[in-house]
Amino acid sequence: MADEAPLLRLTNVSREFPAAGEGVALAVLRDISVDFSRGESVAIIGPSGSGKSTLLNIIGTLDQPTSGTVKFDGQKLDALNEDGQALLRNRQMGFIFQSHHLLPQCTVTENVLVPALAQGTPTPDTEQRARQLLERVGLGERLTHRPGQLSGGERQRVAVVRALINRPTLLLADEPTGALDRASAENLGQLLIDLNQEEKVTLIAVTHSAELAGRMGRTLELKDGQLT
Repeated sequence: MADEAPLLRLTNVSREFPAAGEGVALAVLRDISVDFSRGESVAIIGPSGSGKSTLLNIIGTLDQPTSGTVKFDGQKLDALNEDGQALLRNRQMGFIFQSHHLLPQCTVTENVLVPALAQGTPTPDTEQRARQLLERVGLGERLTHRPGQLSGGERQRVAVVRALINRPTLLLADEPTGALDRASAENLGQLLIDLNQEEKVTLIAVTHSAELAGRMGRTLELKDGQLT
């Protein structure tokens, strides 16, 4: 039997940023080629400014490579127009950032359902999934609370559930524990690993946390624009 095709494949991906005036362009990523399998968990580590977030943004179609190709589920991302990429992000990808980006005027449940609104009014099944996931992450008693009534760790757990509401196949996390205290960071890190396995979602996390990286199935280091 042939090996299953990777969910995500980067081939010779580079990203340069133009310099001011006539200076030399800044090469942040250099000819990166890497595969990510379905359902695996991967940490991307490296010093500040090494391009980790840039790499994650390219994978998530929030930025474009200067050269090279990114294939998601066999499809070249640069073959999609802006609407096609937006649809892919909404339906197939979930995003978790260092800051939770919750809407302060909305309840926990309403915040979780925001990505589902892009497909119209959330269905009863989607609303039930929101409640079940919130209960799964320990927020069953917080459904009608607003972000200002939650702790930092609780707000980040709401962000995790929001990222999962549309059943994505890829979950991208950029320093998801970076703004949390040690205990909250450890709890959130374990939660991400558990949900990676329960939801069978591929998890790629950029992190400075050795503790979080140690929980992941694979760790890649970005240094001098290349992955090792």
